[in-house]
Amino acid sequence: MSPREDRIDGIETHLAHLQRAIEDLSDVVARQDREIDQLRRHLRELQAIEADRRAGEGPAADQRPPHW
Repeated sequence: MSPREDRIDGIETHLAHLQRAIEDLSDVVARQDREIDQLRRHLRELQAIEADRRAGEGPAADQRPPHW
């Protein structure tokens, strides 16, 4: 092969590796986006549960400790 063909082959090989890396990173970003959405839903559920718990118990200063 000529030096020019070797250079083109090297560039094509490098490009193929870069394309694969981009695809891999895209998969990672998509997975992380799904996980973030799931965590946000879970956080909202926990916040709602905590808000309900606080609304039902009243001020903590008015309650006697359980050991009294």
